[in-house]
Amino acid sequence: MTDRNLLDELMKLLNRPGPVNWALAEQLAGHVSGGPEPIDPWVADEYLELARLAQLKVPVATGLATDPTLEPVLVGRQEWARLHLRSFRYLVDPMADRLDGMESGPFGALMKPLGPVLLGMNAGALVGMLSTQALGSFDAGIPVVEPVGITFHVPNIEGFAAEHSLDPRQLRLWVAFHESVHEALLGRSWVRPHLIDLFGSLVTSMELDTGALGVWQEALTDPARLEEAFAQPGGMNALFVGGVNETLLEEAHAAMTMVEGYGAYLVEQASTGLLPELATIRSAMAERLASRQDRSEAAGTLRTTSSAGVQGTGTEFCAEVGTRWGPEAVQRIWDSPSNLPSRQELDDVTGWAARVLLDDPFSG
Repeated sequence: MTDRNLLDELMKLLNRPGPVNWALAEQLAGHVSGGPEPIDPWVADEYLELARLAQLKVPVATGLATDPTLEPVLVGRQEWARLHLRSFRYLVDPMADRLDGMESGPFGALMKPLGPVLLGMNAGALVGMLSTQALGSFDAGIPVVEPVGITFHVPNIEGFAAEHSLDPRQLRLWVAFHESVHEALLGRSWVRPHLIDLFGSLVTSMELDTGALGVWQEALTDPARLEEAFAQPGGMNALFVGGVNETLLEEAHAAMTMVEGYGAYLVEQASTGLLPELATIRSAMAERLASRQDRSEAAGTLRTTSSAGVQGTGTEFCAEVGTRWGPEAVQRIWDSPSNLPSRQELDDVTGWAARVLLDDPFSG
């Protein structure tokens, strides 16, 4: 579908009912993600075997329980976008409530028809962009609202291996461990709800740029203007990035630092002897995170909680806690949300230990 045809299709979808135009979101996400990508059946079989291996190894090596009922999922970009679009609705629903509240104010006449369209376009553009980058479900930088299973984004994984001259079999296994570890970690009773609450609160704290509403209203009546508006720095996301609560942003950053860092810490434990290229893979991933962060900041997206140093800082924190106070102390991080280190404590392990471990028998 050409860009012009896409814009024509978007114009037909503008009057869908509901607080969020999900039909528009699906259309836009599919366009951004690109065309269908067939998966070699032989390669697919290998991915399934690696998923089973990871599900067996992770509980033994880490003590985290995996859910054997979750089936591995192999996807391309379009399938990834379809699978995850509604999984991120907790980022969109709070903004829908905000816009709905504006209908009784001075922007009411504008927001009633425009709000669902803008939110649908924002959701579709974000998920479509993520589908071109993600290797699975847990490296998108945003937690999904419910388990979807060990997800392999096969074309992106194979492309990443080729781009960085990695052994594709080892990268596939690394992704299997990464997905399995994160699925198990977010399966703990409080972790996923806490992260979702953090991100939802972060979105709620954003201010809408009312000055941009008129621009988008005009753009939605003219495909040429719509294309021009999307091409501007920040695109759709420029509507929603003002006034972020810095305290919430720091808390979300620290939480995701620990999720990513602890995940890498556990992957290293679970994959002992199986990934001789682990250091090379981790270096390539760090480079990828840095590049992804630069693109996210340029686009004005929510993925400001990811950075090149996130995974390394969290991994180093876990390693130092384990070295000083033992593996039980590392596990204490995940006993409750209050045990997570703050942004400042990530650089002050002793300060974190004084707060969390002081009364523990193994803290000395």
